[in-house]
Amino acid sequence: MKVPVYNMQGEQVGEVDLPAKIFEAPIRPDLMHQAYVRQMANARLGTHSTKTRGEVRGGGRKPWPQKGTGRARQGSIRAPQWVGGGVVHGPKPRDYSQDMPKKMRRAALRSALSVKARDGQIVVVDELKLPELKTRLMDEALTRLVGEEDTVLILLPENPKHNEQYFVVAKATANLPYAKTLLANYLNIRDLLAYDRVLIPLKALRKIEAILG
Repeated sequence: MKVPVYNMQGEQVGEVDLPAKIFEAPIRPDLMHQAYVRQMANARLGTHSTKTRGEVRGGGRKPWPQKGTGRARQGSIRAPQWVGGGVVHGPKPRDYSQDMPKKMRRAALRSALSVKARDGQIVVVDELKLPELKTRLMDEALTRLVGEEDTVLILLPENPKHNEQYFVVAKATANLPYAKTLLANYLNIRDLLAYDRVLIPLKALRKIEAILG
């Protein structure tokens, strides 16, 4: 599949072949759904906790005699029906993480990228570069490349902490509510499905090909 290559001014400067194995793969909604659910589940901390009647402080003495008072029998003021009592069947700390074989996870990513490519939502640029660190410049460049209404996921070929050029791009994008930068190595199903367009520089495209090809 051939797609145009643009520069940051929105001008077409060439074409590139998207690897068919990655961008024309079989579309598997079941795998994409499983990978998405797995990622969301693995993000859960699972630190929620409530106290049972045995864990709430106090309530050791029977509040009144079993018989003779005319009131319902009670064994503890920390029973669940009392204010300040324990919680019945409440949540306890647990691990929500799910397993999914690497081959299936990668197949889900190829499927999601194929959907984006099929719908014309892949935008390839020759190089991610800004003349200076200004959010306005990045906003103008993205408007030229993807339009004013679409959200966009920008893939970075290298860690911005170690590369001044991509550091400028990442910082200039940070305050744009419709855009997000992500290392190509960390490409994931949640971000792919969350954004309308995927902006891929040629260097990041080669990284994706090395991982998923």
